[in-house]
Amino acid sequence: MHDRQVIGLFSSHYAEARSKFIRAATDRGLAVDSRPLELRGARGEVLALDVVLDGPADASCMLLVLSGVHGVEGFSGSAIQTGMLRLGGEAGVRPDDTAILHVHAVNPYGFSHLRRVTQENVDLNRNFVDFARPLPVNAGYAEIHDLLLPPDWPPQSEVEDGLARYREQHGARGLQRAIGLGQHAHADGMFFGGVEPTWSNRTLRSVLRRHAAQAREIASIDVHTGLGPYGVGERIFASFDDGVLERARRWWGDLTSVHTGSSASIPITGPVQTAIAEECTQAQHVGICLEFGTWPGERVTQALRAEHWLHRHGGGDAERSAIKHELKAALYPAPPHR
Repeated sequence: MHDRQVIGLFSSHYAEARSKFIRAATDRGLAVDSRPLELRGARGEVLALDVVLDGPADASCMLLVLSGVHGVEGFSGSAIQTGMLRLGGEAGVRPDDTAILHVHAVNPYGFSHLRRVTQENVDLNRNFVDFARPLPVNAGYAEIHDLLLPPDWPPQSEVEDGLARYREQHGARGLQRAIGLGQHAHADGMFFGGVEPTWSNRTLRSVLRRHAAQAREIASIDVHTGLGPYGVGERIFASFDDGVLERARRWWGDLTSVHTGSSASIPITGPVQTAIAEECTQAQHVGICLEFGTWPGERVTQALRAEHWLHRHGGGDAERSAIKHELKAALYPAPPHR
């Protein structure tokens, strides 16, 4: 593709991204399995998790590509999926027994409304836990919840001093873990894992049962943004079976791991890959998270805090617009001409 064609894959809002994805599929003659959410988008548009199977329905080998698990992070993943559909029509180079399953906008509400979380205020990548068992406890988050989301925004100096003291006591990684590990005690807080499976959780599982039950080998790529150096796509090993690590390295090259501390990310509770492991027990799964860096972590964290503060405490229209704009810019930097 030429540079102009590549730029054209990207969108300024969810409705545009969804339209481009569906058009790329229909131009190829591929069916779109749409799972609508009974809520409207920021522009009054239909919200849906859309699925496209590119390849034979009985293929034993499957590449699963996920976008929008974290809502507002979905712009980049959507562009990648649309580009793959376009290139697939031009190149057509794929083994006969292989299919690509695109799951577009796993969290369509967050994608449209410029939230990282779902309509339930749940971080979807912390929601795939066993709710029949005692839920994970994140004591560190409980210590800093009110510091992260104080009554006033921007935070007063004493609030930031409190977070700085926590960082001094526990280290930068300790603070990152306290914030981002996942928590199930503060429903209005950050990285909330929920108290039951969300709509997106249930719908993704249904999609996997419908479209991936025949697969014997599944490679997955879950696209995210916001961690790491600007524009760098970090490939983070995302399988529960360390026995497939070498295979993953042969496929994707150098990989980082949250468990060895080599990744910009940290271990989390209830990641989305749990659904693949639990719903596709017949298949060997080799997966990665593809995490594209944007801005320094301090800016991204502040943008996330501000948006969650807005959800928790509310704000005026101008304040709301500015906070939403900053979150989008932090996770989806626009080219200079846009």
